[in-house]
Amino acid sequence: MKGQTPSARIAIAGEHISKRFGHVQALVDANISVRRGEVVALFGDNGAGKSTLLRCLQGLNRIDSGKLTIDDKAVTLASIREAQGYGVECVHQDLALAPDLSVIDNMFLGNERLRGGLLGRFGALDRQAMGERANAALRELSIKLPSLWVSVRDLSGGQRQAVAVARAVMWARTAVLMDEPTAALGARQSQIVCDLMRAVAARGLGVLVVSHDLPRVLAVADRVVILWRGRTAIDTAAANLSVPDAVAIMVGYKQGEQAA
Repeated sequence: MKGQTPSARIAIAGEHISKRFGHVQALVDANISVRRGEVVALFGDNGAGKSTLLRCLQGLNRIDSGKLTIDDKAVTLASIREAQGYGVECVHQDLALAPDLSVIDNMFLGNERLRGGLLGRFGALDRQAMGERANAALRELSIKLPSLWVSVRDLSGGQRQAVAVARAVMWARTAVLMDEPTAALGARQSQIVCDLMRAVAARGLGVLVVSHDLPRVLAVADRVVILWRGRTAIDTAAANLSVPDAVAIMVGYKQGEQAA
């Protein structure tokens, strides 16, 4: 089910983005924008430039030309840390979770909270505060887990994906980028993740989803952007596209046409 009307405020955007790797022109004239409160799906055939564009928005790849915007401000990104500094977080396809650590430790990985006073000077963690914040972040997204102290390896695939999403949302202030969030998940677990996309957008964050799961993501997205050979072939409301139409544009049969 689609959420409330998105804000006019741009969470994250790329205009006329180009990126070359040696002799390979990965992006030619890619354009994408995500408003706060909006879920945007990014589709494209293999080699269309989806991953490259996502990495540019994350700060992992420097753009050769074009303009990046975060929270309505023009920015230059040279690292993922810089993107995070603007409130942009990413849910990676491999989830980037430490399987032997607990849910709490994963959610605070790299952002551990120390206790006050002398104990904090010696590196003692404030596990109570970490637990309270992690629990609140999961509860706000209606994520239910057997325990916050269980090792991530003991969770199901859907639960691990939910933890990765909750971690990103907990630290994001502007946008959450998701790379193939339903890959390798069953139907029920995939639907849970798609429901999370809407929950994240409902919190006022922009959500950009790169996915090959066209039917499921089309059902939850507000807009769809399709790349074809490094260019934006179409940017339209998700309601305007059927799965066959999206596939046709992805493979180039309708290149240059506009959806109604």
